Amino acid sequence: MIAVTGATGYVGGRVARLLAERGVEQRLVVRDPSRAPELAGAEVRSASRYGAGEEMRPALQGATTLFLVPAAESADRVEQHRTAVDSAVAAGVERIVYLSFVGAGPAATFTLARHHWATEEHIRAAGVRFTFPRMNMYLDFMPRMVGPDGVIAGPAGDGRAALVARRDVADVAAAILTGEGHDGQTYDVTGREALTMTQVAAQLAELSGKPISYRAETIEEAWASRASYGAPDWEVEGWVTSYAAIAAGDLESISDTVERLAGHQPMTLAEYIRAEDIRPAAD
Repeated sequence: MIAVTGATGYVGGRVARLLAERGVEQRLVVRDPSRAPELAGAEVRSASRYGAGEEMRPALQGATTLFLVPAAESADRVEQHRTAVDSAVAAGVERIVYLSFVGAGPAATFTLARHHWATEEHIRAAGVRFTFPRMNMYLDFMPRMVGPDGVIAGPAGDGRAALVARRDVADVAAAILTGEGHDGQTYDVTGREALTMTQVAAQLAELSGKPISYRAETIEEAWASRASYGAPDWEVEGWVTSYAAIAAGDLESISDTVERLAGHQPMTLAEYIRAEDIRPAAD
């Protein structure tokens, strides 16, 4: 049995649907059972959060594999992940497939990638089989980065990112969960083109027919421009350093993982926008 977390979200939900289509026995571990998809061969268990070990352990009991979607960004995210991993091991889970991030490392430019590295290290030390698909930045989020003034602003400079669609990430995860030979492997999951934010803005402008542009900020300007959001410093730092990681070239490498494991080409930004009929918010 495969336990799937995040099944009420996009990636976990698509993974669950793909597993159901392949006839895989699975358990959906969700916070709100009323929102869980109704799928053949899937049972539902609830846990209020990853950090609730007394809820996670019985929810995972009987599963041999866990697909662990990262918890929502929070100050205690790593601790939540560690509790989820420890709960899985205590419940008898033998393999964990954890959705990580490209460039995960203890000194990664993108601060949240350091959280992914800490989670990977905890899984490695847990003594279970593991696989780490590492997603690039989601191209799905690009239209949301356009401000009301039609500008994408951030300290990305002329760096490039191999943006990837969430559906392609889910397709890779499903292939790993149902395939062989993935134990101990780390896969970068990227799109098939690496774009600058200037190119992202230009494509969004062309596809939407609206004036959209990119404005490069310094790190200091990025912090100042987000000061009015009222977000905690760790969250603002995550936003700012995601752009800084692009500027540093940390997200530019293109992999063939989607084609090799999922069996199809990853979507481009233009293909995604056309398929989803997305309209950026700029006036």
